[in-house]
Amino acid sequence: MGSSGIAAKKIEISGVVQGVGFRPFLFGLACAHHLCGHVSNTSSGVALFIQGKPENLDAFLLDIPEKKPLLSQISNMVSTDMQPLDLTDFTIIKSRDARTKSALISPDVGVCPNCLKEMQDPADRQFEYPFINCTNCGPRYTIIQDIPYDRPNTSMKSFAMCPDCRKEYEDPLNRRFHAQPNACPVCGPQVFLLDNKENQVDGNDPSQAMALAAQFLKQGKIVAIKGLGGFHLAVDAANATAVDLLRQRKKRPHKPFALMAARDSSLFNHVYLDRDEKDCLGPITGPLYC
Repeated sequence: MGSSGIAAKKIEISGVVQGVGFRPFLFGLACAHHLCGHVSNTSSGVALFIQGKPENLDAFLLDIPEKKPLLSQISNMVSTDMQPLDLTDFTIIKSRDARTKSALISPDVGVCPNCLKEMQDPADRQFEYPFINCTNCGPRYTIIQDIPYDRPNTSMKSFAMCPDCRKEYEDPLNRRFHAQPNACPVCGPQVFLLDNKENQVDGNDPSQAMALAAQFLKQGKIVAIKGLGGFHLAVDAANATAVDLLRQRKKRPHKPFALMAARDSSLFNHVYLDRDEKDCLGPITGPLYC
């Protein structure tokens, strides 16, 4: 402990702590406990230097596992006493790389209720934007190309954030604070439809592209839906001829395909789930994947 009654610690946290809002969480927690320091992603997790009154530090350390982000998982947390530095605030600093890489990355997470509400609001700038996301949801594993998990190490590196998205990304009070896939219709990926000869057929209208895709599915066609991390091959699951055609082309005669339903009631007509499995799904507020 320093002569001024200030203590300092280096804390190294491993587990699923990248791409789940962990650094913004630590930022807010440090500010709430009146602590200074900095945090960064590393090749093995998160590294944190923190200092302040000893009682505040103790409370901070207790709160990390108790209040951690919902999607995060802590596998190890090592705390080492350090000498205090001349710091006046808490910051998120540039990630550090290393030869040994062991950080765990969260799987992709379905759209959260907050993003879904924005996507359905005609007055919101993210209205009907299918790539909407925040620190609580969106793509993770399928877009990463290297660790640490930062935007330059993902397939989103080609999309420069517009001023509105940048403002969200840099605002500690915004749920998109350091959300690496953050994007909107102005600056992010766009929706368009190509035929099997790679000619665009939708007239640069995202709504028309999706309407045409739905029409093609109803006609028994196979639609390849490209996302940030790969392709989904889709057919009408109720059309046996379309399903058989997809099985032939995929050379997958027996193995089940994934099934998507608009609501739980229609899904339960085709898939058996016991009570515990239904409880795990929770309230269904959007498309359900099984």
